[in-house]
Amino acid sequence: MLVNLTEMLLDAQKNKYAIPAFDISNYEMMKAVLDSCEAEKSPALLLGLGVDLSQKNLSLMAGMVKMASEHYSIPICFQLDHATDIEFIKQAINAGFSSVMFDGSKLPFDENAKKTAEVVKFAHSYGVTVEAELGHVGNAMVGDESSSISNEDPENTLTVPEEVTKFIEIADVDALAVAIGTSHGVYKKTPSLRIDRLNDITAICNKPLVLHGGSGTPNDQMIDAIKNGITKINIFSDVVEALNTGLKNKLNSITNIATWPAYVFEESRVLMRKVITNKIRTFGSNNRI
Repeated sequence: MLVNLTEMLLDAQKNKYAIPAFDISNYEMMKAVLDSCEAEKSPALLLGLGVDLSQKNLSLMAGMVKMASEHYSIPICFQLDHATDIEFIKQAINAGFSSVMFDGSKLPFDENAKKTAEVVKFAHSYGVTVEAELGHVGNAMVGDESSSISNEDPENTLTVPEEVTKFIEIADVDALAVAIGTSHGVYKKTPSLRIDRLNDITAICNKPLVLHGGSGTPNDQMIDAIKNGITKINIFSDVVEALNTGLKNKLNSITNIATWPAYVFEESRVLMRKVITNKIRTFGSNNRI
C-alpha cells in the first residue's frame, strides 16, 4: 500500500520512535528495504535521489515502487529526496511519488520559505506530503571517489529556532528537516549532535522533525535525538557500503565473470538486510504494523 508521509510520522511522533528512511538506487536496494520492513512489521520509507532519477528513470523508479507496494502488507511511502527544482518536483508528483522534499536550505530564508510554500500548495492538491529543510545539513564525503569532504562546519549551519515558527507559518510543511550537527555521506570524524538545539526547536514546533545524515551517526546519539523529537532519520551510505562490500566480496571470489546477477547479489542482500534491520530496531519502528 503506497501512502504519504503524514500518517507514518504522526504515529512516530505520538509514540516516540523514528522511521528509518532509506535512499534506494535500484531494485536490489528497494527489495532489501521492503523485505526487511515487512519481516520487522515496520512502515517502509523509501527515498529517491535525483542522481538516480534522470530522464525515464523518474517514471521507471516510481512505477517500480508503486507495483511493489501492491505485493507487501506494510504501508510504503516513496519520497523524492533533496530536490531543488520545483518543476522536477512536479514531474515526480505526476509520476507517482507520494511525498517530496524541497531542499531550499542553501537559499536565503525568505526565498526558501516562499518556494517551499509553492511546493506545498501544488503537492497538497494531489494529496502528496512535503518535507522541507531549515538550516543546512552539509556533506561529509559523498558521491564518487573524487568527492572530498566539505569545508563547512556543521555548527555554522544549524537550524535557528527563532526562524522555525515563521517558516511554518509561511510554508505549512508536513515535516521539517533540522540541522543539529549531522552531515551527509561518510564521516571523517564522529559527529556530536546538538540535542540542546533540538529541544529548543521541539519546544516551538509541533511538526514531525527529520534528521538527515544518519549513516555513521552513533546509535546512542540517534536514540537521544528520537527521545527528543526526531521522527524520521535518513540513511543511505550505510546501506550502499553493505551493497558494495557484498558485491566486491562475491566478484573477487568467483571465477566465472558471467555469473548471473541473481547469485552475484547474494551476499549484498544479506549485508543490506542486516544494516536495515538494525536501523529499524534501533529506531523503534519494528512491530508498529
